[in-house]
Amino acid sequence: MKVLTVVGARPQFIKAAPVRRALERAGHQEILVHTGQHYDDSMSAAHFRDLDLPTPDVELHVGSGTHGAQTARMLERLELVIESHTPDWVLVYGDTNSTLAAALAAAKLRTPLVHVEAGQRSFNRAMPEEINRVLADHASDLLLCVTPEAVANLAAEGIRTNVHLVGDVMIDALDWMLRPGAPASGIVRELGLEAGKYLLATVHRQENADNAARLAAILAAFNRLDETIVFPVHPRTRRSLPHGWTPSAQLRLIEPVSYRHMIELERGARMILTDSGGMQKEAYRLGVPCVVLRDETEWTEIVAAGWSMLAGADCQRILAAVREFRPPAERPPLHGDGQAAVHCVRHMELAHASGAHRE
Repeated sequence: MKVLTVVGARPQFIKAAPVRRALERAGHQEILVHTGQHYDDSMSAAHFRDLDLPTPDVELHVGSGTHGAQTARMLERLELVIESHTPDWVLVYGDTNSTLAAALAAAKLRTPLVHVEAGQRSFNRAMPEEINRVLADHASDLLLCVTPEAVANLAAEGIRTNVHLVGDVMIDALDWMLRPGAPASGIVRELGLEAGKYLLATVHRQENADNAARLAAILAAFNRLDETIVFPVHPRTRRSLPHGWTPSAQLRLIEPVSYRHMIELERGARMILTDSGGMQKEAYRLGVPCVVLRDETEWTEIVAAGWSMLAGADCQRILAAVREFRPPAERPPLHGDGQAAVHCVRHMELAHASGAHRE
């Protein structure tokens, strides 16, 4: 098979790495296309190095911009790339503008499309990510899901053909990073931290970073916490920090870090506060309690298991969660068997052999 994989943002680089290894082991050709949605070293190249991903075969350099402008540039350039390479599959991950643009380009060109992490729903159409994932699912020919809930979500929308439960390739990537003999990061020591004695926070989603009131409430909570809190600041969030705002002595703002550094910071944290979907899953796998800085989450199974809780952007709720939230002793297995990438490739092989493209 010839697979054209489209990535553009940090979570997609992570997801693509184990699938690339599985494709190589199975003897398939992959053409890796980077849209350039995330483009600076800390958000892009550093993750490629950590994940042992090669330099992309095609780089589109779309950069930032409004949702419409960014997606339009991607769509125009991806059409040309797909036409020139004539792949058996266009492969997309998750819910970014890169996902949507590639899904639309593949659908318009009648090229079979596979969506990894299909069926996730927050049921909040105000989120750009929700629109992206819904449209990508309805354009896809093969839908590979992380959870049974995702399979049920697709069925509720009338999508029941070529839908498979495979588990989470992000967990494959995490397990690979934690494999015996993997290079250590050392960032906890470099920052003078002690494992279990600090909080880790990230804020990057549009609903928080681009909403002055929500961001102010989150920052107010961070400043009132009486524990060390490490806060790698996403470029979008840094641009939105209130003029004149000063972090407390306990709040340590640092630049975005590589995937290897982030996993070590997550692993050593007492608790994680985040609006990232990927970090919710990583926290669960690592056994670290997670406070979700959103009003809803796609990963409801982690909330149901008692290992994450929703605090929104409410200062008092965040403070109460940090003080009081304690997960149960049990942490049932979620998100698959750690071989999701292998399952993805196998379903792609079977669907390709049987002619998966829906008419």
